[in-house]
Amino acid sequence: MMADANVRIPEEARDRLAAIAAAEGMSLRAYLARLAETLLTPAERAERAEQARAALKEWTGYAPSPAEERDLDSELDRRLAQAAAR
Repeated sequence: MMADANVRIPEEARDRLAAIAAAEGMSLRAYLARLAETLLTPAERAERAEQARAALKEWTGYAPSPAEERDLDSELDRRLAQAAAR
């Protein structure tokens, strides 16, 4: 059996999460446990990103340098800002 933990959060956040859980037919405890299972830690995100880069390189041969990645990120940011301005 897993021990419970107490987490202090603002009442507004608790009430919002409880309403979301209730709408899904779940207790707040069950909803938070499910939510925790679906989120990745920073280390898990980094590992998945590395696996994706390796798969992309194996599949297409594409392996952008760090500078190319920065340039592509900047271009994406520019395009997103342009689209948001419309």
